Amino acid sequence: MGLQFRRRHALALATLPFVARAQGAYPDRPVRLIVPFAPGGSSDFVARIMQQPLSEALGQPVVIENRTGAAGNVGMEAAARAAPDGYSVFVGNVGTLAINPAVFGERLRVVPARDFSPIGLVSLTPDVLVVREDFPVRSVRELVAYAKANPGKVNYGSPGSGSANRLEMELLREAAGGLDMVHVPYPAGAGQAVTALVAGDVHCLYVTLSSAFGQIQAGKLRALAVTIGQRVKALPDVPTMRESGFPDYVAGSWTGMAMPAGTPAPIISRWAALLHQVMAQPEVARRLRDSGTEPEVSATPDAFATYIAEEARRWGGVVRRVGATVE
Repeated sequence: MGLQFRRRHALALATLPFVARAQGAYPDRPVRLIVPFAPGGSSDFVARIMQQPLSEALGQPVVIENRTGAAGNVGMEAAARAAPDGYSVFVGNVGTLAINPAVFGERLRVVPARDFSPIGLVSLTPDVLVVREDFPVRSVRELVAYAKANPGKVNYGSPGSGSANRLEMELLREAAGGLDMVHVPYPAGAGQAVTALVAGDVHCLYVTLSSAFGQIQAGKLRALAVTIGQRVKALPDVPTMRESGFPDYVAGSWTGMAMPAGTPAPIISRWAALLHQVMAQPEVARRLRDSGTEPEVSATPDAFATYIAEEARRWGGVVRRVGATVE
């Protein structure tokens, strides 16, 4: 990513003064980042790392507003219905922008491709399969064996019915030949789901590494596997799902930003440049990477729109294949 990222960064910085002049006084008041999940989840984690650098670059306060509920749909709708004036930014992820449309169907009152103007991808995050430290399994194979020996008695949590993490467990159940497990959704997001796991309310879950990393370090959770194709620097001793006996299993999460449809193009362009500027700051990149999240910025807003569409097709296929529905 290094050389390509630097080229994109240089191009973004070169266009920033022109865009700023075109916008005149924008922004002249605080800007809010609408996070559709509770504090503690990956989207909130990324937003809080970016909050101060964005504020400094804009010259105005950047305020995080957590609007939780319905697997992120409450916050997504609030963002989509906000005035398209550049003062409301949606911090979306793979679940809200790419998976929820397939899971919720006509019940979803927001169509991301219609109701948002994409700004850019900002980060990629591996997911991790975790259990409580005192749960009697130490590998994915042992978890599968335990679930088969205890049908209907293993509860798995997720950050909502339409989340990528829920679908990741569905993929494991499918790959293992069918596991009788009980889904417990936590629509406020990953932070709530991790808290429930630590408390013993569920037995296991997939979650973004950044959401569980602190509890793993504290010895309260045990990581069984990561979902991407290679081991991650933050957890070098934790195998991948491929290494754990599931060669076709590769998944992960991402976070990106968008504004309500109809937001003036110069504002979208300015924010796209700001994302490159902020995510290239060494301290921002260090804080993200230390918790297992990789900064990754789209070349252009159009490139992010294409990425969202591709992810929606990919995960929509998974939703249909495993029959995932809203619970």
